[in-house]
Amino acid sequence: MDQHLIIQTRELTKIYGKGEVQIKALDGINLEILEGEFVAIMGPSGSGKSTLMNILGCLDRPTSGHYYLAGEDVSNLNKMQLAAIRNQRIGFVFQSYNLLPRTSALENVMLPLLYNRRDNSSEAEQREIAIKALESVGLADRLDHQPQELSGGQNQKVAIARALVNDPVIILADEPTGNLDSHSGEEIMSILTTLHSQGNTIVMVTHDDEIASHAQRIVRFKDGCIDYDQPNNFKPGSENQTEEKNEPEEDH
Repeated sequence: MDQHLIIQTRELTKIYGKGEVQIKALDGINLEILEGEFVAIMGPSGSGKSTLMNILGCLDRPTSGHYYLAGEDVSNLNKMQLAAIRNQRIGFVFQSYNLLPRTSALENVMLPLLYNRRDNSSEAEQREIAIKALESVGLADRLDHQPQELSGGQNQKVAIARALVNDPVIILADEPTGNLDSHSGEEIMSILTTLHSQGNTIVMVTHDDEIASHAQRIVRFKDGCIDYDQPNNFKPGSENQTEEKNEPEEDH
């Protein structure tokens, strides 16, 4: 296995339902993502991109096929093993932030460290790591603010800081700007672009071509298959991007 290959799937298939009501959400996906890449996953509602994201994030398991994360086959791990992989090796950024209410930004960012059984650092050391993560996204003055006291953009910055604290091998961003206005969305993409320039591997699901234009590679899904996989030749603000915006969220 190439040491620089972070994600590799082989004939990855996911089927929901049984008998005549079966839905093949993923149909034999072969995908490779190298260390340090920034990849945007796109496609119409129901194309399979969210199902792929759930499997890449070890939130779900494939019906058949294999998924290698940094060389390890995680396709058939049990729930506890998958939970450990999620905590120690994957940083998540969700559209809805997924922050704990009535909990400070600092405490939200510290959570992955508290759950990481491999982490032997003290609470003071964990606090320092979390503070540095929040400083890196421009929230040094919001450490004690709770989610309801922050804007949507600030909450997403907290989520990015939380995704970084365990030094993950990959950051998975699922519609990271979907709940934000255009200005806040650009701020979030600026942070993700900076993280990529620092060597982080990022896989992002988005409906928005303008947001996808920040990635270096575009993978489009259609009917559970990869329909397009090419380097991104567009730049943010380019006028010749195809419209693929404001589509409803997909079920799979």
